[in-house]
Amino acid sequence: MLNPFQDLFAFFEKNTLHGRFPIYALIFLLIASVVIALITLARDSEQRNIQNVYMWLARFFVGGMWYQQMLWKMPPTFTDNPDGSGGLGYWMGEMVKYAAFKPHASLVNDLMLPNFKLFAFQVWAGETFIAVSLLLGLFTRLGGLAGMLMAINLWLGLYNRPNEWPWTYFFLILLNGFFLVFRAGRALGLDALIAPRTAPTGGLVKRVVWWIS
Repeated sequence: MLNPFQDLFAFFEKNTLHGRFPIYALIFLLIASVVIALITLARDSEQRNIQNVYMWLARFFVGGMWYQQMLWKMPPTFTDNPDGSGGLGYWMGEMVKYAAFKPHASLVNDLMLPNFKLFAFQVWAGETFIAVSLLLGLFTRLGGLAGMLMAINLWLGLYNRPNEWPWTYFFLILLNGFFLVFRAGRALGLDALIAPRTAPTGGLVKRVVWWIS
């Protein structure tokens, strides 16, 4: 039986169907997150408070969670089983059976499963973006919004599945919502370095960057 520390070391030592590269990429992102936080602390004295450190820690761990969850649904098979079974296709099938609302189940069954690779790639790309956004604190409002939408889909899609605790996904909605509402990337993230602190008066690009940061 593993404890959390043994489990963590085992995770970093494992191989994926794509070799070690995805693990190395995660290690790079984790180190980059720490470096960005330290640079922000050194440059801006207003960043040096416990609230910003806590928000960074929340981004760090939740971003790592999204990355870990992305690993078992990577293209082209969208599963981590060598025989191609299970993976994202299995869980989409579970949504068909256990979704809270019939239109949701019908959408998955009639649209998403017949076009599985198209939608599976979007799920994988979306979770990858969320992970990178939260870990680096880059465009974090957009990352938080995407995380909320993903979590809402999980909450409602697996609401009636046996042995699932719907509150898990509901709390994930709230947690990602905090990153959206409180502009979590401006706490020791890249958003703190690149985004204007007040809403710009001109320029569409500047206004978009300000909003998503």
